[in-house]
Amino acid sequence: MEHKDFTSTISVEKSPMAAFNAIRNFRGWWSEDIEGATDKPGEIFFYHYKDVHLCKLKLIEEVPGKKLVYQVVDNQFSFTKDKTEWIGTQLIFDITGSGEQATVKFTHKGLVPEYECYNVCNDAWTGFIQKSLKDYINTGKGQPNPKDGTNEINAENISKWKINGSEQTRSYTFGFETNRSAEEVFSILSDPHKWWTGIYGEAIEGSFSAVGDEFTYKAGDGMHYSEQKVTELVPGKKVTWQIIKSNLSFLQHKDEWTGTSIEMTITPNGSKTHVQFTHKGLVPAIECYGACSSAWTQYMNNLKTALN
Repeated sequence: MEHKDFTSTISVEKSPMAAFNAIRNFRGWWSEDIEGATDKPGEIFFYHYKDVHLCKLKLIEEVPGKKLVYQVVDNQFSFTKDKTEWIGTQLIFDITGSGEQATVKFTHKGLVPEYECYNVCNDAWTGFIQKSLKDYINTGKGQPNPKDGTNEINAENISKWKINGSEQTRSYTFGFETNRSAEEVFSILSDPHKWWTGIYGEAIEGSFSAVGDEFTYKAGDGMHYSEQKVTELVPGKKVTWQIIKSNLSFLQHKDEWTGTSIEMTITPNGSKTHVQFTHKGLVPAIECYGACSSAWTQYMNNLKTALN
């Protein structure tokens, strides 16, 4: 039996190099809900769509103006029996042309009709390549999925195939209220020394007071090492850290945290302040969820007690 990979080809009114540069910005045409660099060889980035699809990809080959190849290193679907179907497949963009004319051939190598997800993925890729990517290259404006929302392409696909989310793809979250002011809570949350310590012999080094700062976290006598980058600081409202590198020695896939993010939102609620902690990408479907969610719950309960 012939296994035909999914392909989709578009012609654009831009140079091959312009098309190459546009493709590398996945946030411009696929999803704004992507964590990590999509244009750096060897870097892993994390794609997330609601509770339906989580995916980690890595740029493994690039020939400027001619070719891009991304490897799928991890994947979770909510709607298939084999939730990992994409793992090991590749997203390949072959670019040809000259002057202000280019042709882009997209191949999802390994996405074949025998896959359970094929029909859904076929429709989704067709929409994103033929509509969003083509418009993005030509005009600079695509139709990526917005953060925590849905665009026309995904909405039609979800409705057509009657796809529902799953508890297996929901990120770990913990919420509570405190009598402290939003400003006090922000001051504590933005400094990991004040709450992410005291249980497993933690050591934290680096800076975390401004966007772009980076710090390292070690715990459990070598069992946990990770590097965080501050990506968002909104005084009194929000703190977000991107995990740019991780090594959890007790896992088969030791870099499971890489590409995930820690988001802490602070919301005044009458005389109280609501704190919502989310480790985006830490989901029940991955290996470390049990141990990591248990640890987070300990830290959050300790934080809740300290704030109250």
